[in-house]
Amino acid sequence: MINSRIYFILFLMANLPMQQVWKPSVTVAAIVEQGGRFLLVEENTSQGLRINQPAGHLEFGESLQEAVIRETLEETAHDFRPTALLGLYLLPTGATASSTTYLRVAFVGELGREHPHRVLDTGIIRTLWLTRAQLAERAGALRSPLVLRCVDDYLAGQRAGLELLSWHPVEPAPASGEGAAPEHR
Repeated sequence: MINSRIYFILFLMANLPMQQVWKPSVTVAAIVEQGGRFLLVEENTSQGLRINQPAGHLEFGESLQEAVIRETLEETAHDFRPTALLGLYLLPTGATASSTTYLRVAFVGELGREHPHRVLDTGIIRTLWLTRAQLAERAGALRSPLVLRCVDDYLAGQRAGLELLSWHPVEPAPASGEGAAPEHR
């Protein structure tokens, strides 16, 4: 009798939904300035055409620097070399734990070689070079308030060295029978 109750409780516990752990959605953005103008992209979104810095999501297995280099290439057809960390920005989209919260890691950097035959990422219409004043005039068309905030932080001279960032890539799984890799938190 007691065993059947234990099995029943274990069965119920095994079928309960696991408590969800809140996690931000990590994005990267490139801040490039030349002659007082900033590199931006015009993109087609679910809210219509929007202006943003070259930006996108961190993908599994890549460092933050690799992500911003990849995203800039995909969205502008230019190589990008990060030279400084501009800042970390948290942007919640709602007031509940199920809402998405973006953690943007913004990098200052320089454009490199253009790849003129490269097709831009899906949704990207074109690249733009706009001044801070031109961006402010288009505030209603910005993808998020972080676009102007990053420009303002750049103009204020905010910078941090890339040495603040470290990356520990996943080590290959050990061969069968060699033991499991330690868990890191």
